[in-house]
Amino acid sequence: MPSKIQEVISAASAIAKGMGTTFHEMLSPTITEGYPDEPVRFEARYRGLHVLERDENGLEKCVACFLCAAACPANCIYIEAEENTAEKRISAGERYALVYNIDYNRCIFCGYCVEACPTDAITHGHGFELASYDTVSLVYRKERLLASWPPPPSGPAKSTAAP
Repeated sequence: MPSKIQEVISAASAIAKGMGTTFHEMLSPTITEGYPDEPVRFEARYRGLHVLERDENGLEKCVACFLCAAACPANCIYIEAEENTAEKRISAGERYALVYNIDYNRCIFCGYCVEACPTDAITHGHGFELASYDTVSLVYRKERLLASWPPPPSGPAKSTAAP
């Protein structure tokens, strides 16, 4: 059984250690983000707004397999499938998602939908400005989630003109 003196010494050393940490943090420089004046830096594994990806030919990657909706614990993904035809080719598979909605009123950004997708059709983007006064505007439809095509050029533009 520890004595009262040992308890007092232990408590005093814990307080001194905590105060040392506090003073160390007070003296270190403050790191401030300059948003919205400066661009935001995201970590590599940041989970932002979802993006429905396209393949290299511009076709939608989503084949309406419903695995993302089944994996979603918040039940915020709604999909309606439609068959592809020879005249109207939307995706590389037999089907495509005619309707693909994500209700961000319910989404918890867990990433299960991204992990469940066999075609890597849905990913997390870097969108973060989601706040809204109207809950109806937080239901994102396929047109809003779909990646733009053609993709923006990467890197500096190369000039083909002769000097």
